[in-house]
Amino acid sequence: MNELPLSFLVISLVILILLSGFFSGSETGMMTINRYRLRHLARQNHRGALRVTKLLSRIDRLIGVILLGNNFVNILASAIATIIAIRFWGDAGVAAATIGLTLIILIFAEVTPKTLAAINPERIVFPASLILQPLLKLLYPFVWFVNQITNNILKLFRINPTIIRKDQLSREELRTLVHESGNMISNQHQSMLLSILDLEKASVNDIMIPRNEVSGIDITHNLSDIINQLKTCQHTRLPVYEKDLNGIIGILHIRRIARLLANDALSKDAILAEIKDPYFIPENTPLHKLLINFQAAKRRIGLVVDEYGDVFGLATLEDILEEIVGEFTTDMNSVIKPFDQQADGSYMIDGSTHIRTINRS
Repeated sequence: MNELPLSFLVISLVILILLSGFFSGSETGMMTINRYRLRHLARQNHRGALRVTKLLSRIDRLIGVILLGNNFVNILASAIATIIAIRFWGDAGVAAATIGLTLIILIFAEVTPKTLAAINPERIVFPASLILQPLLKLLYPFVWFVNQITNNILKLFRINPTIIRKDQLSREELRTLVHESGNMISNQHQSMLLSILDLEKASVNDIMIPRNEVSGIDITHNLSDIINQLKTCQHTRLPVYEKDLNGIIGILHIRRIARLLANDALSKDAILAEIKDPYFIPENTPLHKLLINFQAAKRRIGLVVDEYGDVFGLATLEDILEEIVGEFTTDMNSVIKPFDQQADGSYMIDGSTHIRTINRS
């Protein structure tokens, strides 16, 4: 090598430093790339994402080929730099080559490419995979040999490096991810997503209308009173019962009797003929399960009962949807604010307001 032209040695050294930067940047990019975005791109058949996903499926082999290439070019670069320094400064050039090459590799082959890869890993790893994939096949015997040794060492610590790590988010981590989405998701959509995550924490008791506030038809009342109630009713569905809600008979949809009501031809028998069997909801049912149950039973309203079958509230599909998207009905109760800030900074709160409603507000 001492007989090689100096220009050839210098060019070789520059190429080796660039290769060292390539391997360093590829390593950082592969480790820092967003796995969820990578899976998304892979599902869309993005070629670069598919190559990177395949490489990351065996992280031990990927690290092996990157470090094998990086160490090889660094050692060879060190040897060439030493020869160049000796030609200029003799034996004193060994120390100069060590110091100078360390600074050059640190700046141009380590810090700069790794910083670039950490900032924008996709720009690095997708093109790099075009080189790393065939290089892994070419150097597979060496990579396999090195991996066998390192994997056996890791097994002594009860670590299996061949297991693919699955990035799974907990509910709280997903909440943080939604919060940190910034302008990528609007505030309204963020609120809706967070509300969906909170459905498992809330139960039907948190949203139900208390028994004493439920509007219904007592079939034992005079027909004239029932007709007046129906004409002024603000709801489309009403429970029909005898004397009290524990004597529930069914649920009446006002639309079914609208024609009879308009023609003053309504009777108690007509009401009983149009009611639908009541749907009962066990107390403390989580909202996400209730939503699924409503969908399966094709219901929009249900009566909340305790373990003894006593009715103590009513819940509707609209109540669940309002937990997700916020208030959207024109019910008179929504017009009246449940709490109002006073001049002294205190709040006047309706005593029937749910604690959950107060906390959300």
